[in-house]
Amino acid sequence: MSKYKVDISGVDTSKLVSLTNEENNELFMKMSAGDCFAREDLIYGNLKLVLSILKRFNNKTDNLDDLFQVGCLGLIKAIDNFDTSYQVTLSTYAIPMILGEIKRYIRDNNSIRVSRSLKDISYKAIKLKEDYFSLFGKEPSYLELAEKIGVSEYELCNALQSLKDPVSMYEPIYNDGGDTIYLYDQIEDKKNEYDISSRLAVSNAMEELKERERYILDERFIIGKSQMEIAEELDISQAQVSRLEKKAINQLKKVLK
Repeated sequence: MSKYKVDISGVDTSKLVSLTNEENNELFMKMSAGDCFAREDLIYGNLKLVLSILKRFNNKTDNLDDLFQVGCLGLIKAIDNFDTSYQVTLSTYAIPMILGEIKRYIRDNNSIRVSRSLKDISYKAIKLKEDYFSLFGKEPSYLELAEKIGVSEYELCNALQSLKDPVSMYEPIYNDGGDTIYLYDQIEDKKNEYDISSRLAVSNAMEELKERERYILDERFIIGKSQMEIAEELDISQAQVSRLEKKAINQLKKVLK
């Protein structure tokens, strides 16, 4: 990350040091006792945490300096709201808050427009996740979030997915040492194999499936995600995803015969 270094208050981020958990705890005690310099020491002593998170966005934006500034806001919020009685380390508590600030910034500056209703569901879910983590030190399941917001689990997943960064048609999705398979290979009808009636039949057959089954098929065969990735998003096991996928495919076969 050194090539993405930025200067904040004259500090070269490529030369920052990282505080240990013990050092962080000592500074929190000093901050509680009224030490006006302890908070600043905590911020500068944990800036490398922000830099480590920015590695996830290397290929998604050219303006990492701005993301660093935004990530620092998340770090400051984490420090100001951290309670040592949580029995978690500062880094465990701060990472979701830093990541949340960065993702919100990217979403708000995204050129692709997302409907107001989807945004509302997503923002409510993100806020609830942060509040839940602050209280319990872990993230809630998608089902728990959906019930609190008053939407279906599928609607929640769809809303959260809608705010993800767009993927290039030429994004490589598989390579086992041979020819690389790109995203467009899975969604392009190169030979125009299906006529209108066939496409309508497939569309009608898809409508017969349950929402979760349609979602799994879309993510697996249109987006190209693995069963493990989908399982994590839906907060179910990989075996459950496999069973639902197989059931949906068998149902489509019956309808299309």
